[in-house]
Amino acid sequence: MGEATPGYELPLQLFAAFRAVIDAAHADLAAAGHPDVKPMHGFVFQAIGTRGTTAVELGARLGVSKQAAGKTIAGLEQQGYVERATDPDDARRKTVRLTARGLDMLDVSARSFDAIQARWADAIGPERLAALQADLRALAPGELFRLDVPGWFGPDR
Repeated sequence: MGEATPGYELPLQLFAAFRAVIDAAHADLAAAGHPDVKPMHGFVFQAIGTRGTTAVELGARLGVSKQAAGKTIAGLEQQGYVERATDPDDARRKTVRLTARGLDMLDVSARSFDAIQARWADAIGPERLAALQADLRALAPGELFRLDVPGWFGPDR
């Protein structure tokens, strides 16, 4: 099949593929009216979820400090993606929820990822893409979607 590549190339190839998907999705988001969304925001929006969360819970899910989560929330609030509200179960707590704009961003990104997957299937064939996905699941067991990636990439790592 050919000469083996050095081991250090594997994580770089995986990251390059990840980057290609994220860059394509963000081009779609920009074209759909979300030019200010950053790659980390996808993790934030998933961590907030459809029910909302608090800054403390958000920080824990993302693997970042409450202060870092609060700063991210403030920026997304200014951009109209999230809003703070009183928790209906505890008036002392403030929750963060996605706005209609935030939900639209999630919808656009979901459609974009489906389209990117379809383009990859066209490029390498649906069988090879399915085999690649099965192999990646076997090699990277555990949670499919790790929300703590922002903290993992942080300065303390």
